[in-house]
Amino acid sequence: MGNILIGSYKARLDKSGRLKVPEKFRTAVEERWGKDLFVTSLEENYIKIFPLPVWLAMTGSTEGSNLFLDPDVEEYMRRANRFGAQADLDAKGRVLLSPALRSMAGLAAEVVVIGLNNHFEVWDASRLDEKLQRQPLSRDDFKKIAELMAGRKGS
Repeated sequence: MGNILIGSYKARLDKSGRLKVPEKFRTAVEERWGKDLFVTSLEENYIKIFPLPVWLAMTGSTEGSNLFLDPDVEEYMRRANRFGAQADLDAKGRVLLSPALRSMAGLAAEVVVIGLNNHFEVWDASRLDEKLQRQPLSRDDFKKIAELMAGRKGS
């Protein structure tokens, strides 16, 4: 279970805009998926980083797939690819974040990296805290989430 991306870590961007991926995430990504990544932003407040095999499997873009997209999926892919780029972990465990993505997400030197099991997000800490305070989870939210996680449909 050591190769899953969970938890939250503080990290830094260097002057070139490279993120030093937290060691636990770096190890998990390299052991399970390799060094190839897909870096994008879907909501412009943060950056999502997917191991490339996860991204390809999620989007049905694996080699040999016969991909016929409906308009909603095409719109999602258009948005993801507009600022997205394939990247890789370098020998020091860094990944380059484009100036456009850094600007959209409001990232400076210090960031928060949050694991979401098979990918992770990079946030400006104040933006993340603001979002969490603005959209707190209610008791009903927790119930719905528990049902979804247990594989049951919520009512």
